[in-house]
Amino acid sequence: MKYAGLMLAATGLVAASTVADASSVSEPGQTIGIAVATPLPDGVYFIDTFNYGRRSTRPAETDLGLNIPVLVWATPARIFDGHFGLIVAMPNVWVSSPGSRTQGGLTDFFISGIVAWDLGGGVGASYLLAAYLPSGTNLDAETTTINQRFAVGYTADGYNLTANLSYGTIVGPTTKNGAIYPDFLNLDLTATKRFGKWELGPVAFGSTDLPTRFPTYRSQGQIAVGGLVGYDFGPFTVQAYLTRDVIERNYGGRDTRGWFRIVAPLNFGDPAPSAPAAPLRARY
Repeated sequence: MKYAGLMLAATGLVAASTVADASSVSEPGQTIGIAVATPLPDGVYFIDTFNYGRRSTRPAETDLGLNIPVLVWATPARIFDGHFGLIVAMPNVWVSSPGSRTQGGLTDFFISGIVAWDLGGGVGASYLLAAYLPSGTNLDAETTTINQRFAVGYTADGYNLTANLSYGTIVGPTTKNGAIYPDFLNLDLTATKRFGKWELGPVAFGSTDLPTRFPTYRSQGQIAVGGLVGYDFGPFTVQAYLTRDVIERNYGGRDTRGWFRIVAPLNFGDPAPSAPAAPLRARY
């Protein structure tokens, strides 16, 4: 989901030269709770992640809500012994910022391929290559972005210990309508444990813009921490987590955000995957 244009509209941050700051194109924190480094059993999965938060900007707070519906196809194909999957998403966004009316609608189309390796002993690794395609609305960065994600994780004994690093590269225009779109890095961290059908544990994420050629650009960044709870209902799994910025740079205020996710295999009449934790091993 493209994040830069949304945060630009939401924060209203403007540098001294009146060139606006944009932020990370991929929303930081969106892969928390998902074992992105672990191969899925072959099949089709539906994941929907909704989040809503308020940033303590002044003179008025900024509200931002996103819903990210995702389809994941874990294909039978293998690449260098890694499980190959295809992922598509079409997010929806709502923004309410100081001095402007509430806006909402569809934003950029996300398409990607992923290869995930089972390294044994509960250890996994994955590489994802994705593209964000601009929607032509004022709710996104209006530029094309390549997103690479590198994940490692441990999922044995009921644990989900996962780190997912996202590197975004702007391949379309880096400036448009007074905004600058930087390359970026995000890191999502999960450290949860299953207790029967329940899942509990701390989570965190961080993001930072990478240097640009514009001396007046004010680089944005943040670190947020929180906790996650999940429950496995059998046919589907739900997760909820709450995050709060502990550090922010040039966003104009700290963000408090609630997240809710549902994950369901779409087996079209086939038996469900045998691995009990499989629904949470989806990724996007």
